[in-house]
Amino acid sequence: MPLDYIALGLLFFVTIFVFYAVIVIHDIPYEIAVHRNHPHQDAIHVAGWVSLFTLHVLWPFLWIWSTLYREDRGWGFSSTQASLDNNQLQKDAAISTLKNEISALKQEVESIKESMKEKGGV
Repeated sequence: MPLDYIALGLLFFVTIFVFYAVIVIHDIPYEIAVHRNHPHQDAIHVAGWVSLFTLHVLWPFLWIWSTLYREDRGWGFSSTQASLDNNQLQKDAAISTLKNEISALKQEVESIKESMKEKGGV
């Protein structure tokens, strides 16, 4: 008879433990989002609770969604600082090339104007 009570107590303990473990596991994406200062923390938290009622179908997607964002680099699709610096150097080089071409064109226009004046044109 005492083994029946021990088994019943163990059954209650395991049931309560599994219940709380499922809740804790489903809050992992939300905790990741909070840690990373994710802009969609509330949506991830609500979707985690919805995932409990949809037989955990959404949970892997919530994990991915919460880990995609990092505060220091955003969503991870933008360029890093080194490539941004490289892009700025390329833009500066292109601007200086265009300035050189503009000055060359101005000189050419001036020479054409001078030749037109000599011919008695303008």
